[in-house]
Amino acid sequence: MLTSVDELKKLLADERTLVIDARSFSAYAKGHIPGAVSLDLFSFHWVDTTPGGIEAFTNHTRLILSMAGANETRRVIVYDDSSGMLAARGVWMLQYMSHPDATMLDGGLCAWKQKNELETEPRAPVVSELKTAPNPTLIAGFGDILAGGGSLALIDARSRDEYTGKLVRAARGGHIHGAQNIDWAGTLDDDGRFLARDRLAGMYDVPRDSRIVTYCQGGYRAAHAYVALKILGYDDVRVYLGSWGEWGNRPELPAES
Repeated sequence: MLTSVDELKKLLADERTLVIDARSFSAYAKGHIPGAVSLDLFSFHWVDTTPGGIEAFTNHTRLILSMAGANETRRVIVYDDSSGMLAARGVWMLQYMSHPDATMLDGGLCAWKQKNELETEPRAPVVSELKTAPNPTLIAGFGDILAGGGSLALIDARSRDEYTGKLVRAARGGHIHGAQNIDWAGTLDDDGRFLARDRLAGMYDVPRDSRIVTYCQGGYRAAHAYVALKILGYDDVRVYLGSWGEWGNRPELPAES
């Protein structure tokens, strides 16, 4: 799931390596890893997880990743400022599209620039075509959670105030019934890297054979939780794409605080 700075330095010489900067373009323009292309992933929220909505998301994802230059023959490394939610979202999107070699830069740009130079000139992506089929075992909609009937291990990656409903960011506050609140921010150390594996494992009190669905407000912190759980070796992990941005705005879906 992770590529180190030292590994990336070696891989940059390989033309099959595609580096994606998932931050805003304004941040990218101020300085980025040499050769990286810009793909502002925070602009691609999605809150419709009906079957038609997920189909549209899949088509949209294939398009934007292809426009960035991703295909199944290229190694893709995604980064943001740290081992953050934007890079995690990019990795999850690529893996959802069954990309065979997608990782995030451990420590992100902060780790890279400690010993390496940045460039400011934008790099135009070489448009490609990602042809791989989506992997439905990595994504969840609200219907999947309802159908789970309490058998799913739900991980709410938001802050405690969002989870309890003190901070309301939708028509309703609160959380999905039975969800554990494990704030994504607690999974990083002071340097913006994932915690050591033993400390990370201590945060997730989830049986290994669980069917896990992660969610947050818009599916970004949920993607970060997905990466953390994959690092720990959990097999059956899905991201609820719509997250609370969808669930909290659909009054027919049950919520608690």
